[in-house]
Amino acid sequence: MPDDITLCGRITTTPPCSLPLAGMGIRAGFPSPADDYLDSSIDLNGYLMSDPDACFVVRVQGDSMSGAGILEGDLLIVDKGRPALHGDIVVAVVDGDFTVKRLHRRHGRLALLPENPAYPVLVPQSEQELLIWGVVCGCIRRY
Repeated sequence: MPDDITLCGRITTTPPCSLPLAGMGIRAGFPSPADDYLDSSIDLNGYLMSDPDACFVVRVQGDSMSGAGILEGDLLIVDKGRPALHGDIVVAVVDGDFTVKRLHRRHGRLALLPENPAYPVLVPQSEQELLIWGVVCGCIRRY
């Protein structure tokens, strides 16, 4: 596979990671007047994961999912307990190789779709082993 992921580790149960949350939305266009107060806080663990015990983290290598906003070096939070549905972004194992792709499931047939036209659609053949390892439920990127 030309585009891989690196397994980083399992998420362990940790105390909430709360950060202040501003009550107003932030415009990505023209600036708006700022509020001088914060409304509440957000627990990043709860926001990113519904079941931390079923989650693990992988680091993205390659650019096959760039159209979905998943870039090289991003950390993906993957939920092994969540059922993979049509349209989900999944971590899959094809013949022993890990990859991240969008799951396409129609009429009993599966395909793994890249989000970059430079990469081919992966349609597992009957002799190939395909395992859906989990569903991507979050993406973390540092600037």
